[in-house]
Amino acid sequence: MNVSGVSTVTEFILLSFPCSREVQILLFLLFFVSYILTLMGNGAIVCAVKLDPRLHTPMYLLLANFSFLEICYINTTVPNMLQNFLSETKTISFTACFFQFYFFFSMGINETLLLPLMAFDRYLAICQPLHYPIIMNNRLCMNLVALCWVTAFLCYPIPIYFITQLPFCGPNAIDHFVCDPGPLLALSCIPAPGIELSCSLLSSLIIFITFFFILGSYTLVLRAVLRVPSAAGRRKAFSTCGSHLAVVSLFYGSIMVMYISPTSANPAGIQKIITLFYSSVTPLINPLIYSLRNKDMKAALRKIHMCGEISQDK
Repeated sequence: MNVSGVSTVTEFILLSFPCSREVQILLFLLFFVSYILTLMGNGAIVCAVKLDPRLHTPMYLLLANFSFLEICYINTTVPNMLQNFLSETKTISFTACFFQFYFFFSMGINETLLLPLMAFDRYLAICQPLHYPIIMNNRLCMNLVALCWVTAFLCYPIPIYFITQLPFCGPNAIDHFVCDPGPLLALSCIPAPGIELSCSLLSSLIIFITFFFILGSYTLVLRAVLRVPSAAGRRKAFSTCGSHLAVVSLFYGSIMVMYISPTSANPAGIQKIITLFYSSVTPLINPLIYSLRNKDMKAALRKIHMCGEISQDK
């Protein structure tokens, strides 16, 4: 990191959303409410799956892990963003910035790995119904989930290490609310097109491989569903997959715009809006998508609500 005769940066300033103090407070309240609702919605799904024995199946275990991931994902960005809304300095240390970068990207990669696993589960359930209980049991399901977590956290240490070795000698203001590679690389004292291209290629590789895996899985599912003779059976199959397809569309649509093109190609304002969408908005609406379209999940959530009311009456 050291460059002779040049002082190095020890902290960064996350500009977040520059605006008046009154608007900053309004944004704080808005994102705080959104943050609490996200924790409650995803936490309710985790609790419902844990407490209802009927939901101890691979599909719901994957959904519970996905909801837990969303809780972790939003905690990599929103608490610091809320703090910045009320802070005068808006600073983050060099080390904390790169830790946020690491965990933010690791959680995002984990999501791109869990979504194909959920698609594969639906493929087996619909296309291989007789073999499904044998192939996808709870133990294999949890082993695959653990593999997703481990793989996700092993993808970005090397790229992040090389970025930390770049000389950051000022300015130190990041026009973002999170330590993202694009704004960080823009602050380096020397151009780093190789690192920027490497990050873009790694992101593109992960996104395209997982996206085409999902696309292939649901193509086979669609072929199988169209062969179902009864309209009721087709509706049930489509309903089972509809929630997952909605989440996939929201998440992949935003990250493809953000990370497949080189980071410098996106203006700062667009980067912030897209990052805000896939890191904060989608974790908020995902519980609604899954719970509103799933009868078993709605029944489990109602059961938790009734138990809560009974305990309060006592």
